[in-house]
Amino acid sequence: MTQAEKEQDSGKEKEKEREKEKEKEKEQQRGVKRPIAPPAISDPLQEQIQSNFIVVIHPGSRTLRIGRATDTLPVMIPHVIARRHKQSGQPRYEDALLLREGLNKPESKEQRQNGLKMVDQAIWSKKMSNGVRRTPVSAEQARAYNCQIRPAVLDSGSRVKWTNTTHQPPHLVGEEALNVNPSDSYNIHWPIVRGQLNVHPGPGGSLTAVLSDLEAIWSHVLQKHLEIPLKDLKYYRCILLVPDIYNRQHIKEVVNMLLLNMGFSAIIVHQESVSATFGSGLSSACVVDVGDQKTSLCCVEDGVSHRNSRLCLAYGGSDVTRTLFWLLQRAGFPYRDCQLGSRLDCQLLQQLKETFCHLNQDISGLQDHEFQTRFPESPALLYQVRLGDEKLQAPMGLFYPTTFGIVGQKMSSLQYRSQGDAEDPHDEHYLLATQSKQDQSSKSAGDRKGISRPGGALDGEMSSQGGIGDLSDLPRGCGSGGGGGGMQGEMELGPAQGELLMGAGDIDEPLSAHLSRKTAIMNQFESKALGLDKAILHSIDCCASDETKRKMYSSILVVGGGLMFPGAQEFLLHRIINKMPPSFRRLVDNVEVITRPKDMDPRLISWKGGSVLACLDTTQEMWIHQREWQRFGVRMLRERAAFVW
Repeated sequence: MTQAEKEQDSGKEKEKEREKEKEKEKEQQRGVKRPIAPPAISDPLQEQIQSNFIVVIHPGSRTLRIGRATDTLPVMIPHVIARRHKQSGQPRYEDALLLREGLNKPESKEQRQNGLKMVDQAIWSKKMSNGVRRTPVSAEQARAYNCQIRPAVLDSGSRVKWTNTTHQPPHLVGEEALNVNPSDSYNIHWPIVRGQLNVHPGPGGSLTAVLSDLEAIWSHVLQKHLEIPLKDLKYYRCILLVPDIYNRQHIKEVVNMLLLNMGFSAIIVHQESVSATFGSGLSSACVVDVGDQKTSLCCVEDGVSHRNSRLCLAYGGSDVTRTLFWLLQRAGFPYRDCQLGSRLDCQLLQQLKETFCHLNQDISGLQDHEFQTRFPESPALLYQVRLGDEKLQAPMGLFYPTTFGIVGQKMSSLQYRSQGDAEDPHDEHYLLATQSKQDQSSKSAGDRKGISRPGGALDGEMSSQGGIGDLSDLPRGCGSGGGGGGMQGEMELGPAQGELLMGAGDIDEPLSAHLSRKTAIMNQFESKALGLDKAILHSIDCCASDETKRKMYSSILVVGGGLMFPGAQEFLLHRIINKMPPSFRRLVDNVEVITRPKDMDPRLISWKGGSVLACLDTTQEMWIHQREWQRFGVRMLRERAAFVW
């Protein structure tokens, strides 16, 4: 073959390739869904991934846990950043530590008092281990003693110092940020609140600013604590743990920041509850994650989170701390200058809660305690304090949340349907819309009556994926029959799908009425503050089969740092057994509450599960690579996430 003929053949091949590319573009414009083909990955990446080059990140509202998958323990630092003012004279801003919306309403005080009455009734009604009923101790008995207490000076010149800001760093992270002098020109930001990005209308509250804060905090820890230069992140992979009830837009932005801004080579996004089961070595469990600002519940079976059982409660450990302060004030707290608006006082109250509070019914009567205050530019002081039931009443607020006095706020959240994403045109909305059009053209009117019936399932592709759940009982969220969780739960018909299907012209009035009633029930449900024990029963009750429910009752896993009180395990177990449905008392051989699996710190179990996940062979197909994300964006989360996106 001559050189000219070779060139001619080569030109024809290139022309064919160009035509194929044009055809692909035309198909995409016509809405034809094509499978995502991952870009070519070089051979070294296909080899066994080294765990010491995988970073596990578990961001919390108050504490960040981050470390290599091979580390025994992660780095734990306060998830806070202090940013220097760009202009002199700028007003100072600080995100609140313990204060929150809904505390200063006219009904708040009355609600707190009513909650406290229920707590005292519960204390009186439960017998101690010796068979005697406890008698609640009045705050007045302690008040007379505490009001006459004066502190003793331990050290006239406190060794605690404010963070040195003379070199004017643009930002400070963790403990350094917490110890910034209020007179310095720094704003204090907590980028995550109640498990979600802290987007608000105040200074530093835009989505861009919050993501910038996260990037600065995480980059600081990677460089300073893990000693990983940012330029080397292209050799590292990342496992990001996200809440069970997540904001899709926020997760997308955080993944974008990790892969494109920080430069990790690949990422896995996984849910906290599933990671907790990996970390504890359990195959199935009802995971109860009591954090600082939110409590989330979810039933996990064989590595799958049941969507119907997911529930998030908008209270946690910080609400217990604030309630303890209110009870201490009633009892004549000798540290008179304590203020919830002070960052240092909030940290002191947190320490007092961790030291004094318990859920042990056998500890009764008045007891004397002491504590120290050590603040910068102030002498170190020693206080005596006499306390009675306040140490038990405060943590019992988790079971009687009206004690927190929060009025007019959304206290319970369920997993909402996705509202769609412009970058992901072939999502479930697309499938529902195209399927309903196919039904119109290919099915008779008789076959289509199933759509108008509440709980009726679409035929064809949708029914093979689990159908549409029951519409009539939303707060319980239970899908109809089916093999609980998985796609069954994920395909439950939500408001967005209802509107979309109604647009197809196949919906009769009954479905519209059901959707309206469903929305009304949801609004009523979300305004209520369920106690922790009732929330656990609700979550388990939403599982599809009795066999699954039986598994969950026999394995209730409590993680997070919000319920680390002495006696919490026995207290919670007692309340679950007393309130569980009588039919299950016969079925369940052994109700078990697990608070320290393998004697591990419950605050680290989800992070530990993330590091276990990094080593599993089954996770290799879940990695989203940087080049894939650049090319396909959020569609990769739908294709690769271990949960239904």
